[in-house]
Amino acid sequence: MRGREVPSFYLFMSLKDKVQNLLEGALQENPSLFLIESKIHPDNSIEIIIDGDNGVKVEDCIAVSRAIEHNLDREEEDFSLQVMSSGVSEGLKHVRQYKKNVGRKLKVKTTKETIEGELISATEDAVVLTWKTREPKPVGKGKVTVTKEANIAYENIVEAKVMITF
Repeated sequence: MRGREVPSFYLFMSLKDKVQNLLEGALQENPSLFLIESKIHPDNSIEIIIDGDNGVKVEDCIAVSRAIEHNLDREEEDFSLQVMSSGVSEGLKHVRQYKKNVGRKLKVKTTKETIEGELISATEDAVVLTWKTREPKPVGKGKVTVTKEANIAYENIVEAKVMITF
């Protein structure tokens, strides 16, 4: 009786699975780093965007790149690899990004409005922003400065960006 033949996909992991496993290992080496996004395009170009609780240094990108590139065989897969840090123009996507930006000014678009304010806290479920605005006095003429606060659940955030002020 012949043994059962094993399909080839059991013998060889896909490029996506290999990259994912290598990426997880690289991020475990430096727990302050975390994944924002990874993409593998049809032409086998690999894009990885990372962020860190204390920012991302060039050395961090190099370490992640080497952990992946040195463990893939170019004879098996022809690929290109790009590891980069999340830029200022990128929106915040993960709770860890909000937590690391407490104290900074954010522009948050929700399903109903856009708010610019200081991020004063970030929990697992929501963020709290405060800002000052001028409003008419309750009695008499003129305006008064008031401090407003908004508690915004992540599920209601369409886009959030750190505002750079000079």
